[in-house]
Amino acid sequence: MDENQFALITGTSSGLGFEMAQFLLEEGYTVIGLSRRGTSIDHESFIDIVCDIRDEASVEEMYELVSGHTSTLDLLILNAGIFEMSPLVETSTKEFNDQLSTNVVGAFHILKHANDFLIENQTHVITISSIAAKKGFANISAYSASKFALNGMIEAVKEEWQDLGIRFTTLMPGAIYTPLWEE
Repeated sequence: MDENQFALITGTSSGLGFEMAQFLLEEGYTVIGLSRRGTSIDHESFIDIVCDIRDEASVEEMYELVSGHTSTLDLLILNAGIFEMSPLVETSTKEFNDQLSTNVVGAFHILKHANDFLIENQTHVITISSIAAKKGFANISAYSASKFALNGMIEAVKEEWQDLGIRFTTLMPGAIYTPLWEE
């Protein structure tokens, strides 16, 4: 790996985001970790930024901070997400909107403002989606709707950025035991 490769990861306070940040640090990346409450990772190459990706102004401020460290991102990992289980009729509009705001609108904000940091034919965007984006499951209609929307948005951006040579990978795992399950 070349020196000074930068990775931006959303949702690094726990779970997959936390583990991916640790792994990339071990691989020699400088990792910019985003979360709403901060991260306990203590590493000289880790830049912890508190950012609410649901809020566009917060994302704009985050990129301003990032620009003080780098002008390019080699790796962009869209990982932040929330998950709530309840039947559709028991899901409040607030819960439904919260899942859309975090799982879709947050990724939209990150991508919308990443343009100045993209490296033609090099930047790789990895999206952590879910098997629930391919098949709806009982009691997770809001989550499934958010992941279907996320995948659709990623497919559209992939087409839009095709001429830039930006690589895209979308992972759609099944259930993974992370702190989301405990919440």
